Amino acid sequence: MKSQLNRRHFLRGTGALIALPALESMGFRRFASAAATVPPAPPKRAVFLGFGFGVTKETWYPDPKDIGFDYELSPGLKPLARHKSDFTVVQGCSNQYSNEAHWGSTFWLTGANRYSVPGQNMANSISVDQVVARRLGQETRFSSMQLNSSDSKASGHGPGLSLAWDQRGKPVAGFNDPLQVFHKLFSAEDLPLEQRQAALAEKRSVLDAVLTEAKRVQRGLTKTDNDKLDEYFQGIRDIETRLGKDEDWLDIPKAKAPLVKPAPGLKGRDEIKVMYDLIVAALQTDSTRVMTFRMPGQSLLQSMDVSLSAHNVSHYSPGGRMQASQARDKAHSALLAGLIDKLKATKEADGSSLFDHVGLAFGSNISSIHYLDNCPTILSGGGASLKLGQHLVLPKDTPLCNVWLTMLHGMGIQVERHGDSSGVLTRLQG
Repeated sequence: MKSQLNRRHFLRGTGALIALPALESMGFRRFASAAATVPPAPPKRAVFLGFGFGVTKETWYPDPKDIGFDYELSPGLKPLARHKSDFTVVQGCSNQYSNEAHWGSTFWLTGANRYSVPGQNMANSISVDQVVARRLGQETRFSSMQLNSSDSKASGHGPGLSLAWDQRGKPVAGFNDPLQVFHKLFSAEDLPLEQRQAALAEKRSVLDAVLTEAKRVQRGLTKTDNDKLDEYFQGIRDIETRLGKDEDWLDIPKAKAPLVKPAPGLKGRDEIKVMYDLIVAALQTDSTRVMTFRMPGQSLLQSMDVSLSAHNVSHYSPGGRMQASQARDKAHSALLAGLIDKLKATKEADGSSLFDHVGLAFGSNISSIHYLDNCPTILSGGGASLKLGQHLVLPKDTPLCNVWLTMLHGMGIQVERHGDSSGVLTRLQG
């Protein structure tokens, strides 16, 4: 069969769920013995975790001369010691066009030149997570999911609504409350099906009317106005795509939550921990396969009883500010170690772990203080086919997008380039 079949086609209808035969068109192979059936390979997933104001360069980065697989962990990475063979630290990368010392996330996943569009002082391009989502997000309820913190503006992230930017370089909105994320993923819809169908139909009707009016005024416009209108039309097409996805999943129940509902009002360390739990739950239930998290900085410090602002801590010098910066680094490492613990402990249908199928990146566009070179980068998980367990020091100013391109290829997404990439990193390929 050549037709495109997926689980949505079979799960719709009367609401009754029945077991399906192992259809070859859905990825099942025929075996000589019925007893020899094997579950399909788990899908690949991607997670990007971004923090704003960078790290403490004296104690976070391993010694640049101590490279390879037998390197010594730095004090800032010591809480990750139990996972040393399962993550790689990369030094030497940067985004060549970055020029804003307070923007730790805006161009982190895009590598874009903010001045690339004549007449504009702020342009961006598609982020690597959205490149992955376009390939891996077709079969899940949410093509991707963006998580934020409530204090993103105070934490050195820069412009944007999340870490994600769409194919037009426009910001993609995210959720800034763990309870909101939980309900989006797992809570049943309150409105009856008929009312939700009517609401979607109304949205489509409004879109049709807007599109008709926009096309009517298109005649006689200048080239500049036509370019703006083309961008507007692309925005409408994006909305239509999202509406189509909503319609596909309208009558399919959400997955059962594998965790308890978070308490309201979580901040700082507790907020990060619960967001990490929600990331695991979302991937485990295949609600989405692509997630980003723009993490808190200010509230993390407050939860550690640090009264200094995240910005002032980033301007550390020996003394109290530097101690706060180092404590923040260790807190991040401990939380990341906990996330890896959970990914390893979560089992797939074939007996492997969720960790084996996730490509995970942790880092920032700002290295330390307000420097934009040597972006702190940790890579983990088996989903991107990377060579883990090493300390990799690349030539100065290697495009960070080379890392993202290598991850994309490792996930089977064979694009020629991403952002300002100049090629894949063979020393990183598994």
